[in-house]
Amino acid sequence: MNVHLLTREEPEADKPARATAVAASAPSLSIAVVLPCFNEALTIGRVVQDFAGALPGAVVYVFDNASTDETAAAARRAGAVVLAEPRRGKGNVVRRMFAEVEADVYVMADGDGTYDACAAPTLVAKLIDQRLDMVVGVREGVTKDAGRRGHGFGNGLFNLLYAAVFGRDFTDIFSGYRVLSRRFVKSFPAISAGFETETELSVHASQLKLPVAEVRVPYGRRVEGSASKLSTFRDGLRILRTFAFLLKETRPFIFYSFFSAALAALSLALTLPLLLTYLETGLVPRFPTAILATGLMIVSVLLFVCGLILDSLAFSRVEQKRMLYLAQRPFGLGGLRP
Repeated sequence: MNVHLLTREEPEADKPARATAVAASAPSLSIAVVLPCFNEALTIGRVVQDFAGALPGAVVYVFDNASTDETAAAARRAGAVVLAEPRRGKGNVVRRMFAEVEADVYVMADGDGTYDACAAPTLVAKLIDQRLDMVVGVREGVTKDAGRRGHGFGNGLFNLLYAAVFGRDFTDIFSGYRVLSRRFVKSFPAISAGFETETELSVHASQLKLPVAEVRVPYGRRVEGSASKLSTFRDGLRILRTFAFLLKETRPFIFYSFFSAALAALSLALTLPLLLTYLETGLVPRFPTAILATGLMIVSVLLFVCGLILDSLAFSRVEQKRMLYLAQRPFGLGGLRP
């Protein structure tokens, strides 16, 4: 995986040149900017205009997630194509976006104005030039705002957990700034409903060993009067639950072996005193404990066997996902030819 640095500030004069370079490198590719939004009337107009200016020729889509303010109207006035997703939750919006929008390259960001649209040409160019399937904008300065310190601390912990469980492909699994290829989008089985969808995107790439990269991007503050939709503890628990679910689905042997080992250890701990008593006296004085220890060991063995069987099924599912991924055309161009 290649990690490149992106400067925090970019001169205004350089923005058109970079956007032109991207367009020249891929004149036949269609680019869609997809923005999930919930109550972002204060910022969405500027965000739409910024992305339209950074990526000339791209179509900007705003998916209004049942907002109660003027988000949809502000997006239309700025020139975006606005669609509605009534089911609340970012995962529901992402699932709808990927199903509805047809393009060769997808630029996904948030509508709150915290992601710099000037970085989009760099992310798109990297995806196209290196023929990648996902480029993640790694957020700089996540913890500089006092209100984000809890989120930043949790972000670091979950990144370490992700590296231990799924691999070291990413250093910022919760970034909402991503550029995706068509074959990634159309082969992605969106399951989650909320903010855990970024984790699901990362796991999909790691599981199929897709070509990905990261680029550092500036991460700004919300404008005054705009409130974050994240809850540190509630969303943290939901993400932890998603980790457990994805581990069960993608690496069931590890998941079930953990519980099997725990029950086996508990069974042995209960059995050892009984065994010592039996060796000394030839008697088993506590039959309920012996029965419990035996039952725990039986359940432990069953969980271990379930893990073995489901691991084979998970391998088959990966093969199917890989075939679906390969069935999609890469960037609308076809494969590399001599």
